[in-house]
Amino acid sequence: MAEPPVPILMYHSVAAEPNDATRVLSVSPEAFERQMDIVAGSGLTPIRTAELAARWRAGRPLPERPLLITFDDGYEGVHRHALPVLAKHAFPATLFVTTGWIRGPYDTGGGLDTMLDWGQVRELAAADVEIGGHTHTHPQLDQLDDRALRHELIHSREIVTDEIGSVPVSLAYPYGYSSRRVRVAVRETGYGQALAVNNGLARRRQGPYALTRLTVRRTTTAEEFERLVQGRAIARAFARDRALTKGYAVVRRARQVSRKVSRSRV
Repeated sequence: MAEPPVPILMYHSVAAEPNDATRVLSVSPEAFERQMDIVAGSGLTPIRTAELAARWRAGRPLPERPLLITFDDGYEGVHRHALPVLAKHAFPATLFVTTGWIRGPYDTGGGLDTMLDWGQVRELAAADVEIGGHTHTHPQLDQLDDRALRHELIHSREIVTDEIGSVPVSLAYPYGYSSRRVRVAVRETGYGQALAVNNGLARRRQGPYALTRLTVRRTTTAEEFERLVQGRAIARAFARDRALTKGYAVVRRARQVSRKVSRSRV
């Protein structure tokens, strides 16, 4: 019997008053609490990214009705607003940090809103939140040359290791973009699994370096959220996203070809 697919929720900012840069991909504290109440009431079992991948890799069964709760970038509201709700339900989660955006000695100033500091990241790690990598400066990884790609992966991994005392084993691709070359580099630099977006349910056959997630945004209603975690009407919910993604993919491929031609002329 085939294993059922797994919903992996992708959050960004949890904020009452997000700025314009993060508003669309933010949720209010009240909405997040309501969504976690729905998860608790639905009999779902949140697990961390590393556990999902490890069980699939070893062929071990998953908990009943598994679900992943993930956060990208490292916004301060994950600590202020999301952590108390996660703790109330004893839910584990995964936070993918962009190390150059976290407040502290490595801050490049690129953060889009108020970001976590490293003390808060350590408190999250101590509270059953897996800390994963999300690169150092949040670039489109498939647009980088090999040297820059490996620097983004290795430098951020080293920073997380130094700051929290454990090596990150999971990665989320910035913007969800990857390629075969990127996935090979991710594996070779020590990550055991990586998450994309694609707005679909995760399945074992996707492989550990291309697991798909579901975007939760400010416009996601309680009814829509309930359908997402139940795995219903996914294609309809993200039809517009898929159309836009296909269009942008054509633009990105054209840019890649243009860059290759430019390099060949140098």
